[in-house]
Amino acid sequence: PLELRDVMISDPQKVDAVVQTSDRVFLIAKQPGSTNAFFFDATKHTADQVSVSVEACALNFADALLCTGDYQEHPPLPFTPGLEIAGRVVAAGPDARHAVGDRVTGSPLLPHGGLAEHALARSAEVFPLGDTDAVTAAALHVTYQTGWFALHRRARLQAGETVLVHAGAGGVGSAAIELARAAGATVLATAGGPDKVAACLRLGAHAAADHRGDDIIAFVLDHTGGRGADVVFDPVGGATFTRSTKCIAWEGRIVVIGAAGGSYAEARTNHALVKNYGILGLNWRGYLTRRPELVAEAQSALLSLLAQGRIAPVISERLALDADIPAAIDRITGGRTTGKLVVTT
Repeated sequence: PLELRDVMISDPQKVDAVVQTSDRVFLIAKQPGSTNAFFFDATKHTADQVSVSVEACALNFADALLCTGDYQEHPPLPFTPGLEIAGRVVAAGPDARHAVGDRVTGSPLLPHGGLAEHALARSAEVFPLGDTDAVTAAALHVTYQTGWFALHRRARLQAGETVLVHAGAGGVGSAAIELARAAGATVLATAGGPDKVAACLRLGAHAAADHRGDDIIAFVLDHTGGRGADVVFDPVGGATFTRSTKCIAWEGRIVVIGAAGGSYAEARTNHALVKNYGILGLNWRGYLTRRPELVAEAQSALLSLLAQGRIAPVISERLALDADIPAAIDRITGGRTTGKLVVTT
């Protein structure tokens, strides 16, 4: 039987009951839709799956969306958050591509996420770790895959183009800055506050502006000779998207990654017609099932860039599994973090 020490509870007063079955311990929370309760899951693997002893799990904005029911995927309850992991295979089904003892990194299979001592994954959705340490590998996976697909698959970025990266000091934004630089682009970035602007410049942005006070439209037009940005990387949405439409170049591409600002914008399609720009969505996790071979190709390219020293995930915090993980996720959603936060077991 599992022990209750395996369950993370940030505030016991918000837990109505603890339920234990033969292979699972979960909580019934008094406040559904909050990030105050996580679940420990020890479900067995099936034929093409592997069970991974988690060494590191990176946190993402999407973890909060999962817990509040606002993510594009809705795993059945109870579920464990945690979307990118690194660790060692401890059990494998007969059809799995990995063997016991292999060190791997990738995406766990919801509802069996990575914020636990063990996670489940389809063997095709985790990749050999190689010489990369677990913390770096976990921080690399979702954010850099997202950046890669946004810039290369969706926007078809070309060397010499100008990329505008919003929220450039965050996890996915910092990845986009490095990947755009590695592709030979000129990189402009926005961030909130002077410390985050400075972080964007350290990451390699050619210029950065503070969206809290600077005129972002003027900033982009000034740095492009009035042309505007060829590619906009937008994980923020709302008014940020609207501003982007006013500084996008002719035949530019705006890639919508998410709505970290709290709302999605309403696109003016007549404006897109007049300026001849494209609005592209990116649901990276959709490629895991629809085009897994592209995810594998991107992983290979990312590990090559990492080995060359051309990308390096910014890890601002390392937390233990028994730390206050909900508070850490709240810092991410509140825009109070830089780079990645990684939980280690």
